[in-house]
Amino acid sequence: MILDDLTLLSEPIRVRVLRLVEREELGVGELSSVLQLPQSTVSRHLKALMVADWVVRRSAGTSSLIRLDEGLGGARAKLWALVKSDLEDDPAAAQDAQRLETVLAQRRVDTRTFFGRVADRWDEVRDTLFGGDFTAASVAALLDRRLVVADLGCGTGATAQQLAPAVGQVIAVDHETVMLEAARARLEGVDNVDLRLGDLTRLPIEDASVDRALAMLVLHHVEALDAAFREIRRILRPGGSLVVLDMTAHDRESYRHTMGHVHLGFSRAMLAGLAEQAGLSLAYHHLLTPAPQAQGPGLFIAAFDVAQSSQSSP
Repeated sequence: MILDDLTLLSEPIRVRVLRLVEREELGVGELSSVLQLPQSTVSRHLKALMVADWVVRRSAGTSSLIRLDEGLGGARAKLWALVKSDLEDDPAAAQDAQRLETVLAQRRVDTRTFFGRVADRWDEVRDTLFGGDFTAASVAALLDRRLVVADLGCGTGATAQQLAPAVGQVIAVDHETVMLEAARARLEGVDNVDLRLGDLTRLPIEDASVDRALAMLVLHHVEALDAAFREIRRILRPGGSLVVLDMTAHDRESYRHTMGHVHLGFSRAMLAGLAEQAGLSLAYHHLLTPAPQAQGPGLFIAAFDVAQSSQSSP
C-alpha cells in the first residue's frame, strides 16, 4: 500500500540508503562508511527495505551486495522520484555522494593485482614504518624559503611545526592562551616561529607584512567573517595569498552547542562574496576526498589572491 511506503520513506536514513544503492550495488560495510553509521543501524534499515521489496540482495563470494529493486513501477516509481528529488540540495546527501566516490575508488584499488592486493593496507603499513607527518613536510618543502607565513588560529602549533623548516618565518596567532602555551612547548627550540595572542578580527600583525596566510579549521568559529577577511587582506603583501581549509556547508546543528561552531560550513559562493568585499579574489576551490573513517562533514581547500585592484591600498 502507498501508505506503508510513505511510512517507510519518512525515515531520512532509508532514503539516503536508497539513493546510494540506486546508483551502485553496495555492501553493508560500504554503506556504513558512506553514511557514517554503525553497521547494526544500516542493517536494521536495510532489513525494513528488503521486507518491503524496495531493495534486493545479491551474493558476491562471501559478501552480499544491495541494490535498488529495478522493478519499481507505478505509484512506487512516482513516489520514489518525488522523494529523491526533494533531497537534491540536501547537504547530507551531497556529502554521501562524496564519500561514495571514496568507497568506490578504494574498491577499484582493491581489485588490482599486486599493489591492488596490498593497497588497502599500504597506508597503514607506511604509517607504522614512518609515521604520518612526512607528506605534509614534503609538500611544505616546495615553498619559497623566504616566505613569511601567518598561521591564523594556530592551536597547539602542529601546522607551524611543519611549516617552520620550509619558510623564513611563521607568525602563529591564536586567541586562546592555553593553546599558545601548548604550541610554545611543542615548538621549543624552533627559532623562526613567533607566537602571538590575538583574534582574527584584530590581528596582532603589521600591515602588508605577510606573504601567505593560512586559516585551517578556524573560520567556522569566527562570528564577524567580513572583519576577519578584511584583517587578513590588511596583513598580506601585494601578490600575497590566503589559504583556507574548512568544512563544506552542512546541517549538523548540534555542532553549535557541542563545539561552539558559529557557521555550519561554507559554500563556494559565500567564500567568494566575503573575499571580494575584502579585496581578495577566489583563485582555487577544491573539495577534499573524505577519509573513509572520518566522522565529520566534508572539507574543502580554497585559495584567495590579493585582488589586482587593491594591490596598492590594503
